[in-house]
Amino acid sequence: MTSKPAMFDIESSSSLQATATPGALDGRLNEYANWRTGLATDIQNYRDWLEKEGMLQPEDELRLFELIESLNSDKLSIALVAEFSRGKTELINAIFFADQKQRLLPSTAGRTTMCPTEIQYDSDIEPCIMLLPIETRKTSLTINEYKRAPINWSTLPLDITSPAEMAKVMRELVKTQTVSVKEAQVLGLYFPAPTHDGGMDKMDGKIEIPIWRHAIINYPHPLLEKGMVILDTPGLNALGTEPELTLNMLPNAHVVLFLLAADTGVTKTDLDVWKNHVCIATRSRADGRIAILNKIDTLWDELLTEDEILKSISRQTEESARQLNIKVENVFPVSAQKGLLSKIKGDPELLKRSGLRLLEEKISRDLVAAKQGMIREKVTTEIGDMIQATAAIIQSRLATTTKELQEIQGLCGKSSVVLDDMANRLREQKHIYDEEVESFEITRRMLSTQIRTLLSHMSMTSFDKLIAESRKEMKNSWTTAGLRVGMIIFFKGAGKRMEKVNNETRQIKELVESIYAKFHADHGLAKIKPASFSVLSFRSDMQRLQAEADNFRNSTSMMMTEQHFVIKKFFITLVSRARELFYDCNRSTKSWAKFILTPIYTQIQEHKIMIDRRLENLEKIQNNHTSLATRIQELEAQTSELKAQEATIHKMISHLRPPASGQH
Repeated sequence: MTSKPAMFDIESSSSLQATATPGALDGRLNEYANWRTGLATDIQNYRDWLEKEGMLQPEDELRLFELIESLNSDKLSIALVAEFSRGKTELINAIFFADQKQRLLPSTAGRTTMCPTEIQYDSDIEPCIMLLPIETRKTSLTINEYKRAPINWSTLPLDITSPAEMAKVMRELVKTQTVSVKEAQVLGLYFPAPTHDGGMDKMDGKIEIPIWRHAIINYPHPLLEKGMVILDTPGLNALGTEPELTLNMLPNAHVVLFLLAADTGVTKTDLDVWKNHVCIATRSRADGRIAILNKIDTLWDELLTEDEILKSISRQTEESARQLNIKVENVFPVSAQKGLLSKIKGDPELLKRSGLRLLEEKISRDLVAAKQGMIREKVTTEIGDMIQATAAIIQSRLATTTKELQEIQGLCGKSSVVLDDMANRLREQKHIYDEEVESFEITRRMLSTQIRTLLSHMSMTSFDKLIAESRKEMKNSWTTAGLRVGMIIFFKGAGKRMEKVNNETRQIKELVESIYAKFHADHGLAKIKPASFSVLSFRSDMQRLQAEADNFRNSTSMMMTEQHFVIKKFFITLVSRARELFYDCNRSTKSWAKFILTPIYTQIQEHKIMIDRRLENLEKIQNNHTSLATRIQELEAQTSELKAQEATIHKMISHLRPPASGQH
């Protein structure tokens, strides 16, 4: 029996149970923006409070200022990766730009985006498209370096009042040009194929290549205004020929969407992109990648029942999950084209069938969760030790004030002999403590010498020397073996430097811990741990770069490419990223070394001030017994104020803790 056209509900599929609402992404981003603003306000209030209490050091003020600025300029990045004709651009249109009531980005058959495209919004720049000419591939500069040189970009204004005019301008993204094979080889966009006799194909014809190397669309969309950045990447060829995408842009994305086509399933090239680019870029965070089985409308056969269609989609989804080696819950069957159409027509039934709502909910949930986790980690790393030190100071002040209050309350009605005895004991305590402080200063100077040695291993001058040595080795040998030796020199040298830093930071931390323990045991200073530091995360990132270097060097396309081009285009890009990574490690090491003694140093100075103050007040009481009651009142008021400060700092600490499971 022939059935009527199937009107099935993709959201009811047993493997995809979830709650999704229209505008989930927009709503979640609003919540995130409010959370981020609230956190920045908390940090600003903390900074103001420190200043009011006289506890704000110049270096701490700089750390807080930079942290607040980074929160205010924060971005959330989504990258879309797939082979050609999988529907990436149509998905972007459907999720982000359906409010334009037409396709904003060109996604017609056969004319997909030809260059990597970033979609974002910067209120300091007029709406426009910035385009980097393909000829810039002849230089050694990376895309990031070109971003700092606007003169090299072509800029086309966007008339945001006219979607039709905007769509017309957007067609620049698919433009191509015809060049000679030799020119394409110089640009690194053509790799000759092996011939039957073992030589290389000497093709003398013409080849079609993109006009643009990279594009940036600056567009005032509500989601983009909240800090979202979308990266649309072309297929495998672009990922291979523009290593910066794999080495920098994809790893920096908070969520990577990998698109498949429902009518083809996981092809060999799909699997290559997934294994060699997506998995490597998101190696440390498997939750940061989502597989999308697009074009499920090709399976909407009107001769099949609803149940048969659902089973067909379910089989394709399960098979895709198996081939990608991920959970089936992380594969989302959708129809971007029908999703876009449903939003343009205002058709909720078609939107439901498209599966787009569930995907939007998944993106919003994972994107925000990933970013919040990163921000909490960053804030804790940047100022966690500072907040801990502040809490220790307040605790120390409160303990000292409470002790003094108890002592003075116990002096009521006592003779001057008792006061004299107490003052003498305090003077002796002060003398011993002053000697301890002098000893600490000697240790601090010794520690400074160790820290200078530590930082010498991380100097950028030393790293640049390593780069020069590696480049020289590679230039002296234009063979694959020579390239391998150059890379080994480079990564081995970087690894050695990081290993030295790791060992010496451990030794420094052990010394500082002994100082902390001594002052806690001998003088009752608050028991806190010095900030930890490890270069292992940087080392892991460097190893990932090394693995990517090996993959690239061993790829078929690079085996067919002249070695000088491999060195110029890939290794320079690799070194640029590695240098940036080393710089981050250098800066983190410096910051840790600079502030590791701050908590204990602040406590030691604070304790000295409190002893001096207690002795001064006791001497006043010796000379004037009537001041006893006045001092008791002062100490009681100070105790109340310190308890209020303690509550304030505990509230600040609680704001940095992750939410309970299930909360956002």
